[in-house]
Amino acid sequence: MTDLGKMKYFLGIEVTQSNEGIFICQQKYAAEILSRFGMDNCNKVCSPIVPGCKLAKNENGKASGARLYKQMVGSLMYLLATRPDLAYSVCVVARFMERPIEMHVAAVNRILRYLKGTIGCGILYKRVSVSNLQLIGWSDSDYAGDIDDRKSTSAEYVAAASCACQCIWLRNILKHLNVIQSGCTVIKCDNSSSIKLSKNPIMHGRCKHIDVRFHFLRDLTKDGIVELVHCNTQDQLVDLMTKPLKLESFCKLKDSLGMIE
Repeated sequence: MTDLGKMKYFLGIEVTQSNEGIFICQQKYAAEILSRFGMDNCNKVCSPIVPGCKLAKNENGKASGARLYKQMVGSLMYLLATRPDLAYSVCVVARFMERPIEMHVAAVNRILRYLKGTIGCGILYKRVSVSNLQLIGWSDSDYAGDIDDRKSTSAEYVAAASCACQCIWLRNILKHLNVIQSGCTVIKCDNSSSIKLSKNPIMHGRCKHIDVRFHFLRDLTKDGIVELVHCNTQDQLVDLMTKPLKLESFCKLKDSLGMIE
């Protein structure tokens, strides 16, 4: 065995460890993407998608090369490991890989232009005391966000139930690391109906269309494992991954996620 010291580079992810915490980014990989698709000298933009932008299939639009489009989107998707600020925009353009048109290509180019201006951006996991480490969840959904078929990116209550599953998994991981979560895990949600549904079993008769397996959220709430708490829409961190936000909101939530240059 050879001791190579602290990890600095792994599968395209650059790792910097310091007294402040652990910083991860994909600057080298991002530079390779820009070079590969001829965007080395492109103009920078402040956000990866135009605020309020809604992309559609538009079968009558002029088709572009699907192969190149798939390569661009596929390359960007690997960036999501360290770039949650790209999650929404990349997932939106990924819907049109079957028959992309010029409008979709322009949207991908905008993401690359944003990447050019934030090439050194990544996530800082701040160093904290184990006794102060408290797990908190954030849950949200995009209702009828797809303008082609009006499909939603999950539903509020279903999204909260999925978030609860992740919280339980993370609680177990922390338990193996001897970081015990003494109290319940707070899940912040901006939908009052979902919170009431998780606490009031009488409302079950009004929501029979929701699969029974998602109602275990009420049992978790009753047992004190998780608790849904209301938060303002302006402070909902997950909006960064479900909606095309205005620049001010985008920058605020991006900073709140712990993303830095």
